Amino acid sequence: MNETDMSDELIEAGRKLFAGDWQFLAAAPSIPTLPPMQGIEIALAGRSNVGKSSLVNALTGRKALARTSVTPGRTQELIFFRLGPQLTLVDMPGYGFAKAPKDKVDAWTELVHAFLRGRANLARVFVLIDSRHGLKPIDTDMLDGLDRAACSYAIVLTKADQLRPPALAERIAETEAALIRRPAAFPTVFATSSREGTGIADLRAAVVRLMAERGAS
Repeated sequence: MNETDMSDELIEAGRKLFAGDWQFLAAAPSIPTLPPMQGIEIALAGRSNVGKSSLVNALTGRKALARTSVTPGRTQELIFFRLGPQLTLVDMPGYGFAKAPKDKVDAWTELVHAFLRGRANLARVFVLIDSRHGLKPIDTDMLDGLDRAACSYAIVLTKADQLRPPALAERIAETEAALIRRPAAFPTVFATSSREGTGIADLRAAVVRLMAERGAS
C-alpha cells in the first residue's frame, strides 16, 4: 500500500495520534499480570528479530520507547505501551528461533496464544514478516491460529528498503494472494521500513481508521 491509498485526513490524523505522549505501561510475563483492559489494543507479532520493537519506535516517533536487540528472543514478556485511555500497543514475544531454553520459549508461546484468545479489546494483530524472506511455515502456523481464534490480523512487511521496487511489488502480491482464503485476514499488505520511514504513515492511518470503526475516540 502506498501513502496515496490513504486520505490526507487519515494520514494527518495518524500523525497527530502517534505524536502523543506514549508511555511504557507494563511487562506481563503471565496472564494474571496483564494490565486492565482499556480502550483498544493493537498487538505486534512476528518471528524473533523481525523488527517489532523497531516498528513500535518508528510508529511513535520515539528512538527508544521499545528496546531493540540483535539477539533473537530478547522480548520475553508482553510489553504494553499506552497512549492515554484510548490506545495501547502490545509488543509480543517473537516466535521461532530464540536464544533461550525451550521450556521458556514454550511458556512465551502459550502466553501469546492465551492473550490472543482472551483479550476482548484486542482490535487487530499486525503480523510482521521480513520482506526479504516472505511467509514461512512458522508464519503460516501463526496465521492459522489467528484464523481459528477469529482474531483480526494484517500483514506488515518489514525491512522493505532492503528490496528493489520490483522485488518488493512481487513480495506484496504473493503475500496478498496467500491471504485470499484466510477468514480473519485484512486483505491489504503494508510494506514498511522503520529505518527509512516507508509505510509508517499508512500504518498509523490504518490504526486511526480501525479506531473509528471500533467507536474509540
